[in-house]
Amino acid sequence: MKKKIMMIAAFVLVMIGFYGLYRFNYIPHRKYTNADFNIETYKSHTDKDHDGIDDQTDILNNAKNYIKTKPKYKSKYYNTGYPNDGYGVCTDVVAFALKDAGYDLMTLVNEDIEANKKLYDIETIDKNIDFRRVKNLKVYFDRNAISLTTDINQIEEWLGGDIVVFKNHIGIVSDHRNKKGINFVIHHVNLYQKYYEEDILEYRHDIVGHYRMS
Repeated sequence: MKKKIMMIAAFVLVMIGFYGLYRFNYIPHRKYTNADFNIETYKSHTDKDHDGIDDQTDILNNAKNYIKTKPKYKSKYYNTGYPNDGYGVCTDVVAFALKDAGYDLMTLVNEDIEANKKLYDIETIDKNIDFRRVKNLKVYFDRNAISLTTDINQIEEWLGGDIVVFKNHIGIVSDHRNKKGINFVIHHVNLYQKYYEEDILEYRHDIVGHYRMS
């Protein structure tokens, strides 16, 4: 009887461990596409950098290209504004995704802050860092992007290349989905992150914004 109890306890611990690894994306989740849910892939009518790729697709592709560089997580200040040494934080995923699509957030956010300082609640304006703060990006996207639903169950309203803002975090919505049709997120959250494209939306209860540039 004692041996049986120990075996059951061991099994339960293994299952808890497996769930923990799966929950925190150390075990990869199966990926589905828009086609699996009869959702049409969205293409915007805007091509801001005139490269022949619409902005929505461009932003998504750029986010994927950025994470291929496997940036290391570290919060640093750069005189260049954009990190140039292989390090970065969550906002840099968005900044580089948009920059290579023709949206220079460093300049755009700075211009908006200069013109609307009270809205941003900033005492000292610093072009090199202001666009790398989640709270500032939230204000900027509220004013300059298309605001969309924050209900993740409206799966047809979430599309690859969108921007999702959490209370203290931000990322680019992936074109991959989980078995429920809920999108993965391309993001950079900590030093111990194994994958940069993760199935996290279901586990976050702090979504404060969902945006599309065009």
